[in-house]
Amino acid sequence: MDLTLIRGDITGQRVDAVVNAANSSLLGGGGVDGAIHRRGGPAILEECRALRASRYADGLPTGHAVATTAGDLPARWVVHTVGPVYARHEDRSGLLASCYRESLRVADELGAASIAFPAVSAGIYGWPLDDAAHIAISTVQETPTAVTDIRFVLFTAEIHSVFQRTLGTA
Repeated sequence: MDLTLIRGDITGQRVDAVVNAANSSLLGGGGVDGAIHRRGGPAILEECRALRASRYADGLPTGHAVATTAGDLPARWVVHTVGPVYARHEDRSGLLASCYRESLRVADELGAASIAFPAVSAGIYGWPLDDAAHIAISTVQETPTAVTDIRFVLFTAEIHSVFQRTLGTA
């Protein structure tokens, strides 16, 4: 497995699968979710609506993952996963780790060889960066997968720096 860190915009990655830090509605939102829906175009939203009308009428549960087309993105698929909102008095780290494991499971089912992850839950969901980076990197390193090219595409210099530091100690 080749694990790399990239500072940049995940929507420009030429990979088999791009992971979307989605909200449970699957209908778009802010941050990574909004960027993927905007750049990917209406085909992603159309498939998300179909998922909501069938398997996920109540929304995609936290820690789960599901795939759609990537629409106009330079990827083949989008793997949508719903990260947990950080709570100081409740340990939700298992749910965050599940986002990465489930995304890799879906990627394996699709036959993906490459995948790009954002820092799930580290934005508006308030997960502390050091902990988010540790959970992300350790979970990906410990999860058996056929995916050989795993990238963390990190939007800000701060998040990229924290992930670099964490990868150096992992």
